[in-house]
Amino acid sequence: MDRALLPADPFTDTEKAAVYKAIHTRRDVRGQFRPDPVPDDLLLRLLDAAHHAPSVGFQQPWDFVVVRDPTIKDQVHGLFARANAEAAEMFEGDRRETYKSLKLEGIREAPVNLAVTCDRSRAGPVVIGRTHQPMMDLYSSVCAVQNLWLAARAEGLGVGWVSIVDAEALKAVLGIPANIEIVAYLCLGWVSGFHARPELEAAGWRRRLALRDLIHHDGW
Repeated sequence: MDRALLPADPFTDTEKAAVYKAIHTRRDVRGQFRPDPVPDDLLLRLLDAAHHAPSVGFQQPWDFVVVRDPTIKDQVHGLFARANAEAAEMFEGDRRETYKSLKLEGIREAPVNLAVTCDRSRAGPVVIGRTHQPMMDLYSSVCAVQNLWLAARAEGLGVGWVSIVDAEALKAVLGIPANIEIVAYLCLGWVSGFHARPELEAAGWRRRLALRDLIHHDGW
């Protein structure tokens, strides 16, 4: 069995700065997509970054559905529009009007859409690490999304997560089998720029919570 270890040396200051820059300047992009195509080799690099995410039991439960067809994008946008109208009615007063003014997707503008899925049966019925927390496969797939998002930011590409959509209807549009879960539907592409602050923060919807209020030591 190959148990070779990589050096445990920390990154150089330049390398560390690049990692933290990707983390702190990553944004959920909705309205800044450019139409320029994303080269296949670049997209493959991003998918490879996602594929190297941590996964409990080394299950690697993810698959990636790449969508470039405008007709399919239009269908997905229709699903979003219906769900978004329903969501708006869940808010009241000024909050509803603010919600309606927000752009919450870039489905048709982004050159690439990407569905990230989770096959919960992959690796069999008993998986190391899922014996007592069966949702860990879903969390692993979310780690793949985060890997891709940070790699995209490092490459200068924007990513937007579209969660306001009926998952079962989306599965039907994309021909995804009934036993496969959709974890994320992403819009991906070159952008005109990244907002200095998250859009919802800048719009006054939510503020960033103070880290000191979220840290607990040796118990809640």
